Amino acid sequence: MKYTEDHEWLRVEDDLIVVGITEHASTSLGDVVFVELPEVGTMVAKGDEIVVIESVKAASDIAAPIDGEIVEVNDAIVDEPGKVNEDPLGEAWFFKLKVDDVSVINDYLDEDAYNALVD
Repeated sequence: MKYTEDHEWLRVEDDLIVVGITEHASTSLGDVVFVELPEVGTMVAKGDEIVVIESVKAASDIAAPIDGEIVEVNDAIVDEPGKVNEDPLGEAWFFKLKVDDVSVINDYLDEDAYNALVD
């Protein structure tokens, strides 16, 4: 698993990159009450704001960490946004990206570097 400085996590699953938010982000947001995900088939560029997440504390956008195509979204977190607080690193993933080369994930922070960022 790799991490962005924007508190997203990335993991390779087959030839896709799965994206979610970190426990730090989930805790900082507070109780998540709404999630809007992008449409499957959407082409995204790194930095595009593609997810809207709202909590009792704040509204926030999540940007695409990598260029690619959204090939799957996690409708379960749309139906039950609280899952983002319950299992941010597991069942509460946001979307899966098809990218040209999954090795781009190696450009991101490892767990130790991410922990140093948030400590």
